[in-house]
Amino acid sequence: MTVTAEDVRRVATALPRTEEKIVRDRVTFRVGRIVYVAISPDETSMGFAFPKEERAALVAAEPGKFHMPRPSDERYNWVRVWLTAIDPAEMTELVQEAWRMAAPKRLAAAHLGPANPR
Repeated sequence: MTVTAEDVRRVATALPRTEEKIVRDRVTFRVGRIVYVAISPDETSMGFAFPKEERAALVAAEPGKFHMPRPSDERYNWVRVWLTAIDPAEMTELVQEAWRMAAPKRLAAAHLGPANPR
């Protein structure tokens, strides 16, 4: 089953304190001022919060699925994924873990439980 922008929206907006905003033709989801997920204008890819020290390994492991952020976003904890390359369960996990990086620690632990060690 192909993941759509609407699937991402449904998962993201169910997470506490999430706000949806349009920024430069991208649908973004944020907690406070921290964006944790963004959908590309053509809705083919999703950028999401991810530890920058781990992203090169993630992209190298599955280059057909994950790709580096735009050069202007490389300074952030951010990586991108093709929506057609993931299933709904993987999308849900990516969105929830990205939200965990943006949400207050107590809120994240109360909503999703303890963080999974990488």
